[in-house]
Amino acid sequence: MIFAAGRGSRLGALGERTPKALIEIAGLTMLERTARSLVGAGARRVVVNVHHHADRIERFLAERDLGAEIVLSREPGGPLETGGGLLHARDLFHRDGPLLLHNVDVICRADLRELVDAHARSGALAMLAVNERETARYLLFDDLGLVGREDRGCAQRSEVRPPRGAVRALAFAGIQVCAPAILDLIEERGVFPIVDLYLRLAGSGRRIEPWRLANDDWIEIGNPERLAAARRRLEGNRTL
Repeated sequence: MIFAAGRGSRLGALGERTPKALIEIAGLTMLERTARSLVGAGARRVVVNVHHHADRIERFLAERDLGAEIVLSREPGGPLETGGGLLHARDLFHRDGPLLLHNVDVICRADLRELVDAHARSGALAMLAVNERETARYLLFDDLGLVGREDRGCAQRSEVRPPRGAVRALAFAGIQVCAPAILDLIEERGVFPIVDLYLRLAGSGRRIEPWRLANDDWIEIGNPERLAAARRRLEGNRTL
């Protein structure tokens, strides 16, 4: 699934007139770049949730063969965030394999087949791509997996169970793979981030593990400064 329903408000005027999914960097839209990454990891059906400029995204997808079946999940009442978007789309998934979920506003050079394979070997309910970078919000992992979160912007920290071993603060990279069973474990409703779901499940004993991603393999374009930096970096390097 590609999460592409956001309004792009942090991008200012550009985000208002152009959905993040259709922003171009080095000759490729974010949507096409992300879809290629998922298909390269083995995806046969890609669900794309849409709200902001939904018709433009639908027309774009209708004009291209991205190597997989593309299914739209419309959120007409407003973006449901990542957790609400997954819940809203859950009847659109085949359940014969893992679910690979990817925010449309991040670029990843790593081979996501490695993430899928690592998840299969782990036996965890979900595996989250993370990296070590400065951010306001962190996920906390111990020897057993996800244990809590920390928001350094407002000095808040919470743990959903007693930690086991050393606790590491890592930044969520907006990419994850889940067992399809997670679709039947969603109790949350309405608009909510997928991290809320992961934390509740981790607190109930489900294993949510990290998958470390090198900082050089990852770019996020959520604001004008980061978008400009991504364009400068990728102009002469189309491998990312």
